[in-house]
Amino acid sequence: MELVFISTAFVSGYILMRCHLPPLVGFLLAGFALHAMGYQSTPVITQLAELGVTLLLFTIGLKLDVKTLFAKEIWFGATAHNVLTTGFFTLALMGLKALSLPMLSSMGLSEMLLLGFALSFSSTVFAIKALQDKGELNATYGTLAIGMLIMQDIFAVIFLTATSGKTPDLTALLLFALPLLKPVLGKLLDKAGHGEMLVLYAIFLALVAGAGLFGAVGIKPDLGALILGMLLASHPRASEMAKSLFNIKELFLICFFLNIGLSEQPTWQSFSFALILMLLLPIKGILYYWVVSGFRYRVRTALFTSLTLFNFSEFGLIVGGLAYQTGLMPGPILVSIAIAVSLSFIFSAPLNTFSNALYTWASRWLPERAPDKLHTSEQPINLGDASILVLGMGRIGTGAYDELATTHQQPIVGIDTREESVAHHQQEGRQVILGDATDPDFWSRAVSNGNVSLILLAMPNSQANTLALEEIRQTPFKGKVAAIAKYQDELEQLKALGVDEAFNIYQEAGSGFARHVRERFSSSAD
Repeated sequence: MELVFISTAFVSGYILMRCHLPPLVGFLLAGFALHAMGYQSTPVITQLAELGVTLLLFTIGLKLDVKTLFAKEIWFGATAHNVLTTGFFTLALMGLKALSLPMLSSMGLSEMLLLGFALSFSSTVFAIKALQDKGELNATYGTLAIGMLIMQDIFAVIFLTATSGKTPDLTALLLFALPLLKPVLGKLLDKAGHGEMLVLYAIFLALVAGAGLFGAVGIKPDLGALILGMLLASHPRASEMAKSLFNIKELFLICFFLNIGLSEQPTWQSFSFALILMLLLPIKGILYYWVVSGFRYRVRTALFTSLTLFNFSEFGLIVGGLAYQTGLMPGPILVSIAIAVSLSFIFSAPLNTFSNALYTWASRWLPERAPDKLHTSEQPINLGDASILVLGMGRIGTGAYDELATTHQQPIVGIDTREESVAHHQQEGRQVILGDATDPDFWSRAVSNGNVSLILLAMPNSQANTLALEEIRQTPFKGKVAAIAKYQDELEQLKALGVDEAFNIYQEAGSGFARHVRERFSSSAD
């Protein structure tokens, strides 16, 4: 049976990908289609789906700077949105009950408050997947969205712990000693190598030391995976560990999306109520925009954050399932939540895919603050006398920057979306500033003396380089643009967009290695 699931998911995902939509929408549709044909989820699919979510939270932890959670826009913004959205949905449900909606006839105020709380959350799985597909996980709005989602996860853990009737064991207090193990865990990571032991160590940390340990003492297992990842986030090899899990995590998450479609049997009544919930969803998105904008972020940042979080969460199913088990929620309502979650994914996916076009249209109507009134991370970008720009200061961008600094006398400026990366490069003596080159407003925010003659697109994600190139071609810039890519089709896409030079990083690495060896051996012979 699992072979049928995998085949259907592949066909559906491939078709949606060719339609320029995220494959996860195809996986959802595959689940619904399989359910309509009489298939049910299996223990294997369910277990793999749970593993996928656990590994996802672990990799989030590996990339999370804990300090970001203490930013006012994160903890207060997430709390304010949760309270406002819960209140809105509760009032809307009360109004629908007053209009004699049959689905709500047996629900009291406390049950509606619980349902409103469940609907206030956004999907961590969907948002992270959307950000990864766009290559904007470290963009300003990506950091905001992830921070707010993690705060929601914390709210979820508190709720589940308080309502599950299961009190954590006294041994749970020992978990406060986990930070003491950080040096040991870091040393083991240093010794884990770069192959299968690195992957196995990551799985051990996520599933055993994290989820297993927390579950054993009566605390939500997924929280343990997140915290174990956070403990190692500052380690130099944390990014490598996250990348080593990427393909396994993606495979398991396919099962997660399939499982949503396979889990419930829709009825016309439950489907109708799900459509009503979808009609209320835009208010949730507007509240996200209002909260983020209130912290003096630009229109683009507030809008993109809202679009990333513009969905219902799989956590709604968890809350609904718990309420159903305790008699606080009717069964048809739980089915409606499942349908609404799935529909919100299907509706939200194309919005995120075409987010730049939506912003271009919406920016005509949404008022923008004056530059001096914006958040510090949104201030104008001063490029000074730079002649060369390196967009993306990862390993490749850094290597290109250092090589050009050695062989050229023109001023060079690096641009990166990560604050910690910018700070590190500045400490190393490089001229690097914070910025998002995929932002349509990036070049309008940039202030320079007009000396830029060469731009290097060195971001690790090909889509990010493509988006940046599209933005460059819409500016008066007349200099040269060079870009990197990992695969031949990405290389051809960049050339089709008019890049002056495009380089396959794997091929160039081999050529560079050969040149280095030839030069070294030639000098030895001399």
